[in-house]
Amino acid sequence: MNGERSAFEPLFSSAEMGAVEEAYPGYPDSMRELMVRAGTAVGEVAMRRFPDAKRFTVVCGGGSNGGDGLVAADVLRFGGQEVKVIEAKSGEKELGNPDVIVDALFGTGFSGAPRDDAAALIEQINAAAVPVVSVDIASGVDASTGEIAGPAVNAAVTVTFYARKVGHVVAPGRFRRGELEVVDIGLTGGETVCRLARPGLLSLLPRRKESGNKFMSGSVLVVGGSPGLSGAVCMVGEAAFRADAGYVTVVIPRSVLPPVELNLIEAVKRAAPEDENGQLTSEALPLVAELEPRAQALALGPGIGRSDGTRAFVRELLERTTLPAVVDADALFGLEPGKWASPVVLTPHSGELARLLGKDSAWVNEHRLAAARECADRFAAVTLLKGADTIVVSPSGEALVCEEGTPALATAGSGDVLTGVVAAFLAKGLEPALAAAAAAVAHGRAAQLIEPQVGVLAGDVARMLPQAISRER
Repeated sequence: MNGERSAFEPLFSSAEMGAVEEAYPGYPDSMRELMVRAGTAVGEVAMRRFPDAKRFTVVCGGGSNGGDGLVAADVLRFGGQEVKVIEAKSGEKELGNPDVIVDALFGTGFSGAPRDDAAALIEQINAAAVPVVSVDIASGVDASTGEIAGPAVNAAVTVTFYARKVGHVVAPGRFRRGELEVVDIGLTGGETVCRLARPGLLSLLPRRKESGNKFMSGSVLVVGGSPGLSGAVCMVGEAAFRADAGYVTVVIPRSVLPPVELNLIEAVKRAAPEDENGQLTSEALPLVAELEPRAQALALGPGIGRSDGTRAFVRELLERTTLPAVVDADALFGLEPGKWASPVVLTPHSGELARLLGKDSAWVNEHRLAAARECADRFAAVTLLKGADTIVVSPSGEALVCEEGTPALATAGSGDVLTGVVAAFLAKGLEPALAAAAAAVAHGRAAQLIEPQVGVLAGDVARMLPQAISRER
């Protein structure tokens, strides 16, 4: 149980947070008590974070968030600061000459786009070019989704209460929060459908047994490759080994066997029939079926190509394989919802997800959680949407978010490494959503361990996986 508690952290939506507040003893009369605690914390954090600041402007909306701001203003005055309070309903937009602005305009109940007067005030806040301390969440960000439909405050610090909200970690909202401080104001309990995947999740990975063998440690079957893209298969295979799989077999077109033989020494290689372009077709299905009994997971798609024959091969394989499968890269191209024979994990980036949903990548980037949920529902598959906020969604709608990655992961082949880790964890028996989330954590932690964070190659990430995983076990 301790491992499970350290593996996840709840991420609250607006409605879920409202339920927590309503369960507080004495509600609704107790809201004033909570407001005093929250506002006091904001004022104290603002003075601690910016000890040289003398002039504060506190921008207050009309709801409880604005009430928190008014309490914060009193705390700042008591601390000897010069404080100017602007209440949005007054229509005032002159912020004065502050050293720091406290943003108490909107709270976690906000959604949609701000009205024109509030939008103008937000733009004034951002144009002031001074640090902003946001109360609970940066105004203009939807706390339940991270979506931004209009102007939103760029906070240097966000002070939130009781627990993180979804909008603190899911993009684009995560990029407006600045540094996040979570303060205790006496709330307890609450259920969420979205959780943060923490490094402790890796402690749940099965350990190798003294009585085990290479197959019992996790056997992965990788299917992919085509001329010019053999490196993708090698990356997946190496990452699977580095993520503690005991055995890896790769099925590749006959023409790419030589480079794979040279670059993936430890794996077993099997050459399959290919079409005139050197890509796999349905003629490779018997070979895959022959190899399946000795594998516990399938990694499908690295460098596999996009021909019509290859797409038919991918569809047929997913409809008949008995292995849990992670599907990535070219295998996602043109993929259509089907009746999968076994659990499937899709691992698209925003462009690939946009194609799967028939939308553009800008829409996906603006609605990341909704896009991942739509994909999981449409394809009846766990969906891992890559990004700074990697999102893993089950067909049930439950979501896990990982924020362990670094910008160094934005490099060619990084996604192939992630695919290999997902496959290894599936082969070890983790259920698909947990395997995907744990893989995202391990992938991100491995990147964090690389120094310097410049010129990082995907192979560097793969080689740090053992250290990243063992640190959390």
